[in-house]
Amino acid sequence: MKRTVLFSLLLALVTFAVFWNIQYNQFVKYDDDFYVYENPQVQAGLTIDNLKWAFTTTHHAIWHPVTWLSHMTDCQLFGVKHPPRGHHLSSVVIHALNAVLLFILLRRMSRAFWKPALVAAFFALHPMHVESVAWIADRRDILSTFFLHLCILFYVEYARSLNVRWYTLTLLALALGTAAILAGFGPNLQAVNC
Repeated sequence: MKRTVLFSLLLALVTFAVFWNIQYNQFVKYDDDFYVYENPQVQAGLTIDNLKWAFTTTHHAIWHPVTWLSHMTDCQLFGVKHPPRGHHLSSVVIHALNAVLLFILLRRMSRAFWKPALVAAFFALHPMHVESVAWIADRRDILSTFFLHLCILFYVEYARSLNVRWYTLTLLALALGTAAILAGFGPNLQAVNC
């Protein structure tokens, strides 16, 4: 157990070290504007009206309320500054959590140590993840990955115990992961023309 905790901390620290400079990046004009810095609902932070908006909007043909809530939380905590350090560091935190969760999940499934450690380290440091971590509008990718890892971890616990609590958590994580990334659909899951 001690070895798992130590490696998890090391993995998180290394992930932070590798992605640390992202905090100095600016917003990307491609779509960070309508996601964050020119979006009045997101900029206003977490309000009752904005919570309703997040769950009912198909802003730019996308329904992903968990992602909207994540951006609203960042605006509530950090505002909309240039460079958006807080927004970027939030993404790094989520990515580091994803790497640690993957390590714990694989460790739990295999009961091995070094193979899950190696896979989680590759996951954390692979250049394929730079876009999702560095591009604020792509937060949906790292959020859905977070809930996917939780979903599988909860299911593994359910399969071992057959405790309905773990199955309920599995379904909740699946729903949150879907609500973080579902694009091209409205809240009633009807296709939206893009």
